[in-house]
Amino acid sequence: MPKQYYPPTTLTYSPDVQGWPSFYSYLADYMVGMNGFFYTWAGGQLYRHNTNVLRNNYYGVQYNSTITSVFNEAAMTIKLFKTMSYESDDKWECTSLFTDLSQGSMLSTYFVQKEGEWFTFLRENDGSVNFKARSSAGIGTILSATGPIGAIVVTFDLDDLGSIISVGDIAYQVLPSIVVPTPLNPYPPAGAPTLIGPIDNIVRKKTTNIATGVVTLPSITINSAGVVPLVGNFCLGLKNSVAESHGARGYYLHFTLENTNTDTVELFSVGSSVMKSFP
Repeated sequence: MPKQYYPPTTLTYSPDVQGWPSFYSYLADYMVGMNGFFYTWAGGQLYRHNTNVLRNNYYGVQYNSTITSVFNEAAMTIKLFKTMSYESDDKWECTSLFTDLSQGSMLSTYFVQKEGEWFTFLRENDGSVNFKARSSAGIGTILSATGPIGAIVVTFDLDDLGSIISVGDIAYQVLPSIVVPTPLNPYPPAGAPTLIGPIDNIVRKKTTNIATGVVTLPSITINSAGVVPLVGNFCLGLKNSVAESHGARGYYLHFTLENTNTDTVELFSVGSSVMKSFP
């Protein structure tokens, strides 16, 4: 779980809920309720609250509305959170979303209205890398790497690359392990994957020209940012993290919604489609 750092805020107590439900962005030197109005002093100036037309404007500074909560029903069960929805008269953006296993965020443009609710499927952060996910797939050991940096052709001594690798996937190379295999450790860990670049073209199958006998091996063309693939390294492909998202997995889901409207906005409820996670 990422650490949460909260700026200094003003808390308010509600007798109805017997708790502290609201956090305000302003910091007052002194505050008092009098004759049905709420007054604060800041920097030697006296302010009366709830009188200006702009919501969340304190001492001339405009703030956004945020709400933070947690989905944690069946707290001892690892769950898969598939969607998020909310009922409101305005769009909100999910600026923070994480479980004990992953994290992400939902832009306001991800939410669409369905049957009176704003709805979205949960997605991972763009550019996030997880080599343990099913969106990561091995290609093969690099046989050769030729061509300019912007269009390096990497070939493999295989009959077929299969269909799991696609144009647009991101190619990585893995250095072989420097540890000598032993009977107790037959598969020593390899080095950390190193980014090569996006895949621009794929030749999937090994072919032989009947007339000339020339054999064309399967290959991928990589738009490398400067990293040269090395012969003998293992190459793998990683798909787009947003497109391949399948939800957020964990014991709980912590989220923060944010709204930038300066008018009155109501948020009635927030929900998620949740199922038990099966490894």
